Amino acid sequence: MLKSKVAVQLISSGMLPEDTIMLGEAYLKQWHISHSVSIVLRFGTFRKTVKIIPVPKYDGMRINQSLARQMGILSNTALRLNYESSTQTLRLGPLIGVLISRDYASTPDRPFGTITMFCKELVDGCANQGAHVYFFTPNHISGSSDKQIEGWTFANGWKKAKLPLADVVNNRLTSRKLESRSSVQQFFKEMKNTHHASVFNEKFLDKMEVFDALKKDASVSRYLPESHFLRNYTTLKSMCSRYSNVFLKPSKGSLGKGIIRVSRHEGDSYQALFTTGTGTRRQVYPNLVKLFSNISTKMKTIRYQIQQGLTLIEIQKRPVDFRAVVQKNATGKWTLTSVVARTASSQHFVSNLARGGTLSTVSEAVARSNIFAGKEGAAKRLRTAALTIAEGIDKHIPAHFGELGIDLALDTNGRVWLLEVNSKPSKSDNTPLNQENDNKIRPSVRNVIQYSRFLSGF
Repeated sequence: MLKSKVAVQLISSGMLPEDTIMLGEAYLKQWHISHSVSIVLRFGTFRKTVKIIPVPKYDGMRINQSLARQMGILSNTALRLNYESSTQTLRLGPLIGVLISRDYASTPDRPFGTITMFCKELVDGCANQGAHVYFFTPNHISGSSDKQIEGWTFANGWKKAKLPLADVVNNRLTSRKLESRSSVQQFFKEMKNTHHASVFNEKFLDKMEVFDALKKDASVSRYLPESHFLRNYTTLKSMCSRYSNVFLKPSKGSLGKGIIRVSRHEGDSYQALFTTGTGTRRQVYPNLVKLFSNISTKMKTIRYQIQQGLTLIEIQKRPVDFRAVVQKNATGKWTLTSVVARTASSQHFVSNLARGGTLSTVSEAVARSNIFAGKEGAAKRLRTAALTIAEGIDKHIPAHFGELGIDLALDTNGRVWLLEVNSKPSKSDNTPLNQENDNKIRPSVRNVIQYSRFLSGF
């Protein structure tokens, strides 16, 4: 059986015509390709009719440097190869495009800021798996032609190059504003409809959209705290009468920004805790009407989800929650990549790392917590919940996701609850506990590549 991943060597233009490639003779025999026929060479949206020169006792491919430049390949590389006899097309790939929010051309060593290391991991992972990856921003989209785009690729350093549109696009935009640009939405549409490419993690999730969709699924609804869209005072009063504390969460928020915790205080008074950049701001209101009056000014610009407060497990009076990263694998099935515990800092009531939270393993956090029932099997229940919720998202939300960050909690009775689902999980949140000592490429990065290979048929 011949290797499906081949070394692609670049040959100077004087030694090999642009419309000719050299390929190990055994491949032609395996695919029953006649020496005399021309075939179509395809790489992403790039297509060119070429002749093949068979090379005995050789298992690689050689192409002209000028042809390689048209394909956006800047140096010798290894790529996967498959032949479609019905269309006489030799496909190289997969070609993966990663859409990121911004680049910094003035710092070529770190052109993507804090996610440069993640991008380089993807490059290295693709080299291992015989794929090719490039990175581009919404600004590159607006200047793209029908079948080419300018993007960043890595060849002895980060370089910009013209590349074909990809087989698979991973949407890593971290800004809702950028994602909603008409040029970005049009690009996604054309990639799917015109070029038959796959786009995954194609949109941000809205908290209310997620909870409303998952309520319909009996296998998932048991993980959902009571939640509603905060429309008016009646909703706030009703929830506060049922629960000793409730959380107001911006429906489109992330990183714990803008969360308000409302709880009963003395007599008729209520206390509100507001997350701020430096810690928590506390304010006491004489009654619920006064509190709502204060919040209603914010409601003019922010849609809030009101959610049942939970008696979460704590470590030294600091709440603990869990971030599970679930991803689709080489067969397109959801798998659990990691689960870590996050303990809130002493200044905050939310545990996000952006708010000073700290990481630990699930078993360590559960062991140190005030859980008084269900300690045994807690890790397994969290894993089961994460995968069940991911399947529920797939079933009930009409969008394509290949990776989700699922925030879960345990109450002191050991019951698992869903806090929220994030379709753009951070690439650093789960690193310290899941870095493999003998391999710089994180499992989460390998899974992105394997799923891209599955989507593109490589």
